[in-house]
Amino acid sequence: MPTSVPVIDLEPWFGGGRHDRAGVAAQVDDALQRVGFFLVTGHGVAPELRTRVRAHARAFFALPAEVKQRYAVTVGGRGWLPPGVEANGYAEGTETPPDLKESFAVGADQQTGDPEVDGYWFQPNRYPAEVPELEPAVITYLARMRELSDELLVLCAAALGLDRDFFTRYTGHATHTMNINWYPPMDVAGAPEPGQYRIGPHTDFGTVTVLDREPGKGGLQVWTEEDGWQDAPFVPGAFTINTGDLLARWSGGRWKSNRHRVLPPQAEAPDEDLVSLVYFYEADHDAVIEALKPPVGRPNDYGPVVSAAFLKERLDAITMG
Repeated sequence: MPTSVPVIDLEPWFGGGRHDRAGVAAQVDDALQRVGFFLVTGHGVAPELRTRVRAHARAFFALPAEVKQRYAVTVGGRGWLPPGVEANGYAEGTETPPDLKESFAVGADQQTGDPEVDGYWFQPNRYPAEVPELEPAVITYLARMRELSDELLVLCAAALGLDRDFFTRYTGHATHTMNINWYPPMDVAGAPEPGQYRIGPHTDFGTVTVLDREPGKGGLQVWTEEDGWQDAPFVPGAFTINTGDLLARWSGGRWKSNRHRVLPPQAEAPDEDLVSLVYFYEADHDAVIEALKPPVGRPNDYGPVVSAAFLKERLDAITMG
């Protein structure tokens, strides 16, 4: 377990005094400067909600391929991402075989009225009629993830000594997506090719990622400068949080958007079958993000970027075909 990925209890942030809240903020700033990852406990999200989403998602992934094909999309779409459509390693310029996973993707669907914007960033979510329980569970989960993500951005602002709405003033109509990733066992996915992963090495693209995962032999690894690739720590009930490229740039390079990957199925655990709930939070599609300068940010020459254009470039890079 890499000690550089800390576990941070949010209970003092939610229920403590000014000193308690400052202590949590300092822990977050330290974690994001050093490794770009931390785990949170005391977040207030009921475990039953995550269990329900995961169970209904498994029911969807267990459907025959010809049924799932009715909901097939590619990266950036809303529905089923079949095997072979995504290779995350390309985001950092690494040519890898397609990722060994399937995903069910949902996201922000409160439209702006601009057809071009809505057609990509605020598409209607498509839920499988064959698993009707999935839709209400996911809708509830998305609402809780957005609440938690906004609170994490308030916490990030406190970590930098900024106004509490420094980040969230740009998330009133934020884009966000969630991938429910199924990492099938080896008898479904097949033996991995050389250099093939469940998810190839990459950084995330947005502000914060909130990950609910299951432990496994072919699980999450995080890159550390000291130790290279290390298994990420797992604490039951905790969420894994990491910085995306947009927030790292926003911080003026103070915080890391760190590389991570999900290992392929392992020969010693050929029956391993994992489901991860991965919530990617971003910002308003038209938000102009200006990097912080010293003394809060590091010395940098980052120019302003528009959130949607910044994210779209990265999404296109990982799309196969």
